Amino acid sequence: MLVSSLDVAVCRLLQLIVLFARGDREKELEILVLRHELSILRRQVGQPRFEPHDRLVLAALSRVLPRRGWDAFLVRPETLLRWQRRLVARRWTYPRRRPGRPPIGREVRELILRLARENTGWGYLRIVGELRKLSVNVSASFVRNVLVDAGLPPAPKRDRQSWRTFLQAHADSILACD
Repeated sequence: MLVSSLDVAVCRLLQLIVLFARGDREKELEILVLRHELSILRRQVGQPRFEPHDRLVLAALSRVLPRRGWDAFLVRPETLLRWQRRLVARRWTYPRRRPGRPPIGREVRELILRLARENTGWGYLRIVGELRKLSVNVSASFVRNVLVDAGLPPAPKRDRQSWRTFLQAHADSILACD
């Protein structure tokens, strides 16, 4: 859209330079021809559709032309004023973004799960710190939510052995003591 608007602006600028080089009589004749063509088109066409670059050109020309000359436009003066207001508003407003933090990618989620599984003693804050070293900024609550969604418990519970694995690992020494 920017390229097409720029193209239209350059074409109009070149046409304006050619127009200044022409004589007054030629300009007046061309204006009469264009007015007649405009009246024919107004009779034949129901409602013309304007492209964004057309609106831009017409709104800019209406700023230069006095209001008594706005009868030459195909649209009502209210429409021209609305287009001008939109142009000014677009100039002073920022692009629309969704509120909140942008979504975190699947790769980051997998990295969080990998860190949690490989390092069972690391808590949420430690995982956040390790991710920051890799230039990945996430919050501790996000890490907690990822781990809860994956069914992994917090660090102290992730680190513990069950009684069964403890007894299996130490069965020989327990029996030797008895």
